Amino acid sequence: MLKHPLEGQIIEGLGVIETVESDNILRWDGKMVYVEQDIFHNGQLVHAKYKRRVTKEVARVLLASITASSN
Repeated sequence: MLKHPLEGQIIEGLGVIETVESDNILRWDGKMVYVEQDIFHNGQLVHAKYKRRVTKEVARVLLASITASSN
């Protein structure tokens, strides 16, 4: 039995259903801001702790917040 429900995005080219799990904690590695995600295809783990960059909008809001709090 699968540990993860088969709900997510269908990837036609691969013939799989992709699901993502994340703790949604923002991280900084000195170069980029990202969240770690575990990616599953049909319930099977294919990428552990995959780094997905945040969007430009999120990065801008973070920068504005950090700048405002440091003043």
